[in-house]
Amino acid sequence: MNQLYAVDLNCDMGESFGAYSLGHDEAILPFVTSANIACGYHAGDPAVMKRTVRLALRHGVAIGAHPGLPDLVGFGRRDMAISPEEAYDITVYQLGALAAFAHAEGGTVHHVKPHGALYNMAAVNPALAEALAEAVYRVQPTAALYGLAGSALIGAGQKLGLATAQEVFADRTYQADGTLTPRRHPNALLTDPAAAIAQVVRMVREGRVRAQSGEDVTIQAETVCIHGDGAHGLEFAQQIRATLQQEGIMVRVHQPVSA
Repeated sequence: MNQLYAVDLNCDMGESFGAYSLGHDEAILPFVTSANIACGYHAGDPAVMKRTVRLALRHGVAIGAHPGLPDLVGFGRRDMAISPEEAYDITVYQLGALAAFAHAEGGTVHHVKPHGALYNMAAVNPALAEALAEAVYRVQPTAALYGLAGSALIGAGQKLGLATAQEVFADRTYQADGTLTPRRHPNALLTDPAAAIAQVVRMVREGRVRAQSGEDVTIQAETVCIHGDGAHGLEFAQQIRATLQQEGIMVRVHQPVSA
């Protein structure tokens, strides 16, 4: 009997402002199953949040909150020396805002995925991870917590009984410890679409990824992040969706199951 492979395909969205275009968001939505919507700290604003929630609902895509550090200039990608209490506060604030827009439009928050530096810091800092998980548990306990596969954030969510989704990245390279190669380093990004898609297929089918050191790292892929803000973001979303289906990998929204 053939083994069934299935994965969620998520994309960061709503990372623009007011009258500005939503970029490829609407065009990409038919090819993904989950949308991580910026909550106003690293990007986004109330108008964009509302419009993106409406678009996600129109396309039947799961709504996720994408809270980040309060750093618009740095797009939330610069580390900040925040305490666990501050991490809890900014997550509650942003999740509450996105949940309100989802509720107003007749939807609900399916998942929470921290953005950028906040995501990477929580992946390796247990205290920050616990603060973020606690914020989700207090505000939206039915939501799944998306985090780097095998990270402290996944462990913190499971400890609280939250549903979790182990996330892998299509266009990022990995270190031997399973963390992402920092963006400031050479070869942090996979720019060849064929190589990125091959990496995803292997992570889903084999549970392994080749690290920059050349060794294989064991990894669990429950949701795959793609980035739609590049010049070829739409084409990549189309290609990866088609290839996964050709490989017999079902693309479907992650089903939250509490730990």
